[in-house]
Amino acid sequence: MSRFDGYFLRQLLTFFGFFTLVLVGVFWISRSVSLFDKLIGGGQSAMVFLEFTALALPTLIRTVMPMAAFGAAVYATNRLNQESELTVMLATGSSPARLARPVVLFGLIVGLMMGLITTVVRPASLQQLDLRETDVARDVTAQLLNEGNFMHPAPGVTFYIGRIDYDGTLNDVFLSDRRDPEKPVTYVGAQAFLVRNDEGANLVMLDGMAIRHDARENTLSTGLFEDFSFNASGFANTDQEIRRNIRAVSTWQLILYGDRLKTEGYSQGAIVEELHERFSWTAICLAVAMVGFSVLMMGGFSRFGLWPQVVVAFVILIALEGLRGSVGAAVLQNPSMWWALYMPSVLGIGLSLVFLRFAGRPLWRRLRRSSAA
Repeated sequence: MSRFDGYFLRQLLTFFGFFTLVLVGVFWISRSVSLFDKLIGGGQSAMVFLEFTALALPTLIRTVMPMAAFGAAVYATNRLNQESELTVMLATGSSPARLARPVVLFGLIVGLMMGLITTVVRPASLQQLDLRETDVARDVTAQLLNEGNFMHPAPGVTFYIGRIDYDGTLNDVFLSDRRDPEKPVTYVGAQAFLVRNDEGANLVMLDGMAIRHDARENTLSTGLFEDFSFNASGFANTDQEIRRNIRAVSTWQLILYGDRLKTEGYSQGAIVEELHERFSWTAICLAVAMVGFSVLMMGGFSRFGLWPQVVVAFVILIALEGLRGSVGAAVLQNPSMWWALYMPSVLGIGLSLVFLRFAGRPLWRRLRRSSAA
């Protein structure tokens, strides 16, 4: 590797890290706002919120890495062109294809990082995220300890807490149990405590009243109590999902034990699409980096930069991303079309080679200079 290749590669990696950090920060903030309201508003702690956002980071990084690689290639190439460094290298006899070597190496490095994320890190994080979501759904205490709101922890159950003291005492508690339509019961208590034991969670209400309505007899009966214990374990959603999330299945299991996933309700198209999509993310990183560099090499030196070429490269990026989003449905219907998932990457690399070929032809340079004159 020459000194210029190392210098160009360092520029690409530096800008790639910057764009990745910025894009991840923007997307993370937009996602964390809704997640914060959902978890903290549901009674969870801040540590649970941080854990959920950390487990969602691999998916977020996977989404922004192609855009960051494209932005790094475009920005670094435009900067070297404005500082006449590319012009000097071309004047010394280096062809655009020769100058693309650090860009190809950069795309391969980003692709390897993407492959590690899509095939190993992201499935593991999604698997842990599914487990934590199940634990949160079973956490009765977090579901009920939310003052000032009418909550529905289970179908036919309405629960309300007027105020929660610092010692955990619940004040002005209202509980409506309509799971039996024939005999709905309403409980009202001045105070209550949520007690957990080996058998589950129990709501102990003090100084209250129970109101029962008999729909058949059309009668209403009331009773006062000093203390009353209500089993609240049934409020939690303890139903376990039998079918696993296919995106949380490890890549090794998709390759060797794909037939077992069919017994869980997944089609052959879904299995093939998920497997090859993980590898297609690796190839697209190389394609978008080469597109960003090759399109800018079609332009000449200008002190105002290569903004027309930047716009063209951005349009090609949008077209490739749109094509990637459309081929997934075809693979789901016909698993034998798995190769279509790699077509956007192949098309991007092919266009880049064509652009580099034209940019390196002397006839093209002469026509470009005459048109500029």
